[in-house]
Amino acid sequence: MKRLLVGIGELLWDLLPTGRELGGAPANFAYHVTSLGGEGVVVSCVGSDEEGQQIADRLHTLSLSCEYIAIDQIHPTGAASVEIDVEGKPSYIIHEDVAWDFIPRTPELAKLARRADAVCFGTLAQRAKVSRATIQAFLKETSGDALRIFDINLRQSFYSRDVIEESLQLANVLKLSDEELMVVRDLLSLCGDAPMILRELSRRYNLRLIAVTRGEGGSILYSGEETSIHPGHQTEVVDTVGAGDSFTAALAMGVLRGQSLDSINSNASRVAAYVCSRPGATPELPDELRNVVKSVDRV
Repeated sequence: MKRLLVGIGELLWDLLPTGRELGGAPANFAYHVTSLGGEGVVVSCVGSDEEGQQIADRLHTLSLSCEYIAIDQIHPTGAASVEIDVEGKPSYIIHEDVAWDFIPRTPELAKLARRADAVCFGTLAQRAKVSRATIQAFLKETSGDALRIFDINLRQSFYSRDVIEESLQLANVLKLSDEELMVVRDLLSLCGDAPMILRELSRRYNLRLIAVTRGEGGSILYSGEETSIHPGHQTEVVDTVGAGDSFTAALAMGVLRGQSLDSINSNASRVAAYVCSRPGATPELPDELRNVVKSVDRV
């Protein structure tokens, strides 16, 4: 039976210099989970407009279900204006008061949460009260052994100390970039170098695993008892849109399959490097890469 992994939060169109692409970490996460042998599900909300229908069409082409995508009759489908710098790194202007700010809480979502093997969430979709309440309720409905992955994903000013602390208390896995780690350090009044900060975060919030991505510098996984450092896989970067979400997807699948920390780190880095080498967040992964990540479960 396939593992069920849920991405909950923002769903929008990224307005890139090269054209419009489906955006939002939950959809990117669910797509890559499905590519790697899991069942990825998106929970979000779109408007009852042409853009919302086009998102549904796009999800269909990615073999992702729209069963848990609510339709908002008042607010428009979300969008973000994206610029890509010379290094391929994106910057965003994210439109506000849109459909994914109003993800409704439903009995069907509670049932989905109880079935989930993992759920991935961030800070962006918690910028508005309605979606924040729905996301936090969803997390509280998950089983005790489910992975609750807080992929912090700081954007613009759409985060706060309160939201970060509430999310850490609900999570058992934290994923963030080295730049975001420094923001979290300052917001939570932590001291010391990166290893000290990771130890304190792990201890304070009882985290099962922390992942720190460092761009071309690779990635670190810290479990409290073990540290895995990977130098990263070199690639020619086209853009980095969605690379972090693909890393999180491979990380989640690796943990659920009982892979070693070093294997998880290497595989997640390989997937993210490949995504960086292709335009957009959801390129089709080659069979060779999928097969490396789809190792046999050891648990």
